Amino acid sequence: MDEFVEPLGPRILIRKDESRHTTRGGIVLPDQAEIPTITGRVVEISAEVDNDQDFPVTKYDKVLFHPKHAIPVDLEANNVLFVVPIEDVVAVFRRDKKNEHLGKDTEEGLSDLDDFDETDEL
Repeated sequence: MDEFVEPLGPRILIRKDESRHTTRGGIVLPDQAEIPTITGRVVEISAEVDNDQDFPVTKYDKVLFHPKHAIPVDLEANNVLFVVPIEDVVAVFRRDKKNEHLGKDTEEGLSDLDDFDETDEL
């Protein structure tokens, strides 16, 4: 029989990403460096969160969350799972296929940003 965790109330289950000890720029972080937010993948969503339109989080989304109220779950040997209140999820990573070039440091991407009006919605 396989075990699984089903979060209850306004909570989700997240598998924390591996900690990085080196930034993309090559800076080595000390072990004591405390990062106030953590990234991870959503493993399971409570029925309450799934039915709430205010929280567009789905299973397998990559999220950024604050670990203060996260409850560790020791269910898997190599993976660290956390039950996290939905209020502690601060961002969901999304990719927009049509605007994917805007993140690149090219003249084409920057010229598109020049056409952006401050009154436009993001």
